[in-house]
Amino acid sequence: MKQESNIKESINTKESIYGLSVESLKEVLTGFEEPNYRAPQIYDWLWKKRVRQFSDMLNIPKNLREKLEHKFQLAALDINTQQESVDGTSKVRFKTTDSYFIEGVLIPTEHRRTACVSSQVGCSLTCSFCATGKLGRKRNLTAYEILEQVNVLNSLSLEKNNQPLSNIVFMGMGEPLLNYNQVLKSIHFITDPLYLGMSPKRITLSTAGISKQIIELGKDKVRFNLALSLHAANDKKRSEIMPINQSNNLESLKEALNFFYKQTENDISFEYILFKDFNDQEQDAKELIKLYRQIPIGLVNLIEYNNIGDRKFIKPDEKTTERFIDILQKARVNVRVRKSRGLDIDAACGQLANKN
Repeated sequence: MKQESNIKESINTKESIYGLSVESLKEVLTGFEEPNYRAPQIYDWLWKKRVRQFSDMLNIPKNLREKLEHKFQLAALDINTQQESVDGTSKVRFKTTDSYFIEGVLIPTEHRRTACVSSQVGCSLTCSFCATGKLGRKRNLTAYEILEQVNVLNSLSLEKNNQPLSNIVFMGMGEPLLNYNQVLKSIHFITDPLYLGMSPKRITLSTAGISKQIIELGKDKVRFNLALSLHAANDKKRSEIMPINQSNNLESLKEALNFFYKQTENDISFEYILFKDFNDQEQDAKELIKLYRQIPIGLVNLIEYNNIGDRKFIKPDEKTTERFIDILQKARVNVRVRKSRGLDIDAACGQLANKN
């Protein structure tokens, strides 16, 4: 049964201390007439111990803690509501300092504790199967708003599972590659040993397909994994459900993904939602196989369609899905069915839309 709790509503307009590098924090300390050696101590509390209030920084003098509290906030976001699914998934709705709402999801499984985080307030891409696209894009999130989602979901994982996050996926609200600089900045903090220290191989960025930005990822030689939201392996069908394909067609994406792999050798996967009588037939499978062979794809994730309140799409029956999988497997495609989690709290793929 769905459970929901109102956690807090107050909004703090102070600057987030997570926005400071070590060097910037040293400059602040100099302005406070405090010794610079306190900067690493403060960062240890922020990134290793993950305190939620300045008063918990026990080896920091009280007068310095008070100065920090007067100038900064520890949270870039406030928690608005938290919902719990019957399958153990948790969805947290965050409120920004300018009163927008975004959502992040904790997905615990037997071997993983995955945080699904948002990169934008809403989304501009209007994919017809995604509830977030119906909201429009309000603005990009800052790196520290992304990090705050990670921090909260990590704390929630420790509380619920007695284990920290094992994986992070940029599969929440928004298109990460349309917020390129802030997303990469957040990943820098997540992977830097001084901060969260997570392996980049445990991070996956999911994109609807922005060819120029995928090439930029290759040029920047990023170390995290990339997932392409494909959902149709021919341009006509893909453009019908994903308008972004009109300016980023499959040929341009194929070239971009091959360049990305050549530069990074990072894992690339396809995400493919099955829609009844649209992309679930033998010809669709053959087109997917053909594209799969033209790009070094490690995995095809077949995803169950999750209803978003309209009747445009429904998921195929089990027999059709099994036949589709069988065609792929006979062609030696590495395919996996990704089961939806958090359906009862609208936390599954495509459902994030700030609904209670």
